[in-house]
Amino acid sequence: MTEDHRFPCPNCGADYRYAPAEGKLICDHCGHTEQLKEPGPWGGGIRELDFRAAIEARLPEAEIEETRVSQCPNCGAQVEFDADTHASECPFCATPVVTDTGTHRHIKPRGVLPFALTEREAHRAMADWLGRLWFAPNGLKDYARKGRRMDGIYVPYWTFDANTVSDYRGERGTVYYVTQTVMRDGKPEQIRRQKIRWRPAAGRVARFFDDILVLASKSLPKRYTDALEPWDLSDLKPYAPEFLAGFRAEGYQVELTDGYTEARAIMDRTIARDVRFDIGGDRQRVHDIRTQVSDVTFKHVLLPVWVAAYRFRGKTYRFVVNGQTGRVQGERPWSPWKIGLAVLAGLIVAGIVGYIYALNGG
Repeated sequence: MTEDHRFPCPNCGADYRYAPAEGKLICDHCGHTEQLKEPGPWGGGIRELDFRAAIEARLPEAEIEETRVSQCPNCGAQVEFDADTHASECPFCATPVVTDTGTHRHIKPRGVLPFALTEREAHRAMADWLGRLWFAPNGLKDYARKGRRMDGIYVPYWTFDANTVSDYRGERGTVYYVTQTVMRDGKPEQIRRQKIRWRPAAGRVARFFDDILVLASKSLPKRYTDALEPWDLSDLKPYAPEFLAGFRAEGYQVELTDGYTEARAIMDRTIARDVRFDIGGDRQRVHDIRTQVSDVTFKHVLLPVWVAAYRFRGKTYRFVVNGQTGRVQGERPWSPWKIGLAVLAGLIVAGIVGYIYALNGG
């Protein structure tokens, strides 16, 4: 079944939008409001799903949904549209997109982190960020400040939980010093040399990983979305389509198994730090780590991002704003004129300094 996230106002028929600050659905046309019902059948909790059941295609059908999406021909984003939208602009790269009737069958979101910032607040945060950038083109700053619409996108992520037990072998190094006599300029001189005494080390470390976050989108450079962290996942709400009223949702492009591979890499780096700490001493050598992973669970969650894509002088600039904290990241614009003037000013200052230095006799 295809789900269209549209919620018509009972007064006038216009679409509601979700207002996070009020926790209500609001009609911008007539002002009617409706309190959002408590979502989810889990009593306010968010239940994890079994990873093994998912990769073996044994998830209950109730955990699967179909949504109407369109894929951007430029950046590949899969963005969900409502039934009445047939032509739009990709929010990630500003490329014109014609929607089709295709559907995307995927694992349902289990949690959603509602937007805490309004579009106006996100726009202000982006304008302030641009204003602090040296050598950014004034034209782009002015263009951005004109208030062009930003898109509120719920970006897909995976979270993973797991129990791990790791056996390791390595060596613990203890630093000590010896005093040696060397000849320098024909005279004996005593120096201290650092040495390390190595001893075998072996042991076991255990850790429970909770909510390892993995981006499930390929539409934006990962360095931007990673830089939007941290996210406070304690504010996650059980998923309900009402949270998406007035916003868009992107379908995940990173499959569950690929997301788990990235999560395992994060786990392994953390376990390696745990092993070094467990070995102790002044230095550590790690020869082998063997990890058993059990009780792997996951959930598909949607996190709020304000996106702006500006085409300025034939080039697209993309900016993203964390819809929870207001943290901004984006493509760094440069102004050749400003850079040239700065270089020229530097040369002039260097010339003046050199001239004064020469007048004073070098």
